Amino acid sequence: MRFRSLAGRLLAMSLLVMLCAVLATTWLVVNSTKAQLRQELGQGIGNDAQIYEALLGYAAVHPTWSDVESALVEMPGYNGRKITLTAEDGTILASSDGPRPDLPARRSAAVDPLFVEGFLAPREDADVEVIDKRALGPYRLTAAEHRMLSSRFARAEECMTEQGIDTSVDYSTAGRPTLTPLSTSADLVSAQLADCLRKSGADMVTDTERAALAQLTALTNACLVGPTAEPVVTVLPGFTWKPIRPGLNVPGHPPSCISQSRRKQLAPYVAPPAYLYISSPGRGAGTVFDFSRAVTARVAPVAVLVLAVAFAVTLLVGRRISRPLRALTQAVESGAGDLPVRGRDEIGRLTAAFNDLSERREAVERQRRAMVSDIAHELGSPLTNIRAWLQAARDGVAEPDPELLDLLADEAELLQHIINDLSDLAAADAGRLRLRPEPVYLNELLGQVAAAHAGSADGVTIEVEAADDPEVMLDPSRIRQAVGNLLSNAVRYSPPGTTVTVRSRLDRDDLVIEVADTGPGIAEHDLPYVFDRFWRADKSRNRSTGGSGLGLAIVRKLAEAHGGTVTATSRLGQGSTFTLRLPT
Repeated sequence: MRFRSLAGRLLAMSLLVMLCAVLATTWLVVNSTKAQLRQELGQGIGNDAQIYEALLGYAAVHPTWSDVESALVEMPGYNGRKITLTAEDGTILASSDGPRPDLPARRSAAVDPLFVEGFLAPREDADVEVIDKRALGPYRLTAAEHRMLSSRFARAEECMTEQGIDTSVDYSTAGRPTLTPLSTSADLVSAQLADCLRKSGADMVTDTERAALAQLTALTNACLVGPTAEPVVTVLPGFTWKPIRPGLNVPGHPPSCISQSRRKQLAPYVAPPAYLYISSPGRGAGTVFDFSRAVTARVAPVAVLVLAVAFAVTLLVGRRISRPLRALTQAVESGAGDLPVRGRDEIGRLTAAFNDLSERREAVERQRRAMVSDIAHELGSPLTNIRAWLQAARDGVAEPDPELLDLLADEAELLQHIINDLSDLAAADAGRLRLRPEPVYLNELLGQVAAAHAGSADGVTIEVEAADDPEVMLDPSRIRQAVGNLLSNAVRYSPPGTTVTVRSRLDRDDLVIEVADTGPGIAEHDLPYVFDRFWRADKSRNRSTGGSGLGLAIVRKLAEAHGGTVTATSRLGQGSTFTLRLPT
């Protein structure tokens, strides 16, 4: 972001003020709390970790938290600390601070023996979802099984000692004891360890473990292939696995399914997840700063200084912003649209946009003045036809028979539709031009249009080359208006003695109407603009040679309203062809 822009300057101002505030606040907080934090931090971490470990052990061997409250004050590390345990939805499960404890802003840890997250800092193996080893569930051995395995592990320990390898047996849970080599090169003694476990019988699987492993195997296979499919793996002691038969391609990821199935298997035996909140005695949840008289005396001067800096910077930037805005406001009030653009920031772009808006307003005014002549052009064709036939009837050239009266009535109706179209052009731009479709015999419609324009053709012959007389569903007045506009333009630019041809045909599902003349044609680079409103190929053209292009613009809108298109092809000196394509 460039700092010469308005946003850049405001950002620089904000950063300056915030920097002053942050530096001042940091200095005050560090000097006021450093000593207190040093004193409390070391003492609190050890006690909190002991409380967390005790609650985790409780959750691993109890299916609910119903009896935990009485054990809170007896936990190691209690030391008068406020301990609160809540459910995941915030319900208080137990508290050493009464039924409505004041909870700290952040929880200390989540207590879940099936997803051990560590306390205060993440575990080094945080990517592995650990299950607390005290959560035994159906793997809890009977007293007789535990005594038998303990005796056999003692013999295995003696076997390892005889081979010169120091080991240690862990009997800390009611599950299977574990024999761990104490040597740093433990990987080198795995063969000796397996041999001693086999010789002592310590590697045997008890009935309790066999039943639990069978249940875990079923859950794991359901995870891998579904509950009704043939099993594909067997879960072994130590929660490893092997295929149900050698060479079997096992789908999915068995270790993940084993972990997921273990949690499902152990869930009924452990307490549900809970949140642990621990706070030091005598410190409330909301106490974050001591506003004593001495501290206030230090804060007040710094706060005044920050406010003074913010006021000065804001005043300076505000004046630089308001000056060009005042000039722009005065220009808007006076209607002037030629302001000098100073700079390329937001104010400069706003000034340029205002100048552009004023220029476009002047262009719209020019178009408004030109619209008077455009309306005259659109109304001129039917009025000329009516006048020509009336003069012919008055001079005795044409008989005022019913056919002539019908023709004059059609032209009067077309005149009314043209007036309505001029008022509906805005609606047409929005796609809301009103149509009244009805079954129409195309040849009759084209014949009426050609006959209506024959009286004003001035030596130009109008021929109709119609296809078989199809009956199509169209708005006859709108199509008569569109073809009339095309025919009027073709006659206007065709010299006397030439022919204007109106053709119609069916092209699959489309009705195609072509109006071709042998006039001067249109330059290729002008063809994309012939249907634009108010456009002229010859900008100096006067009313004697044609209108300003509103007629073709209306043709395009009428075609689009019927779901069709209108196109133009032309070559200079060889005439033009306008094609109206409408769906049937």
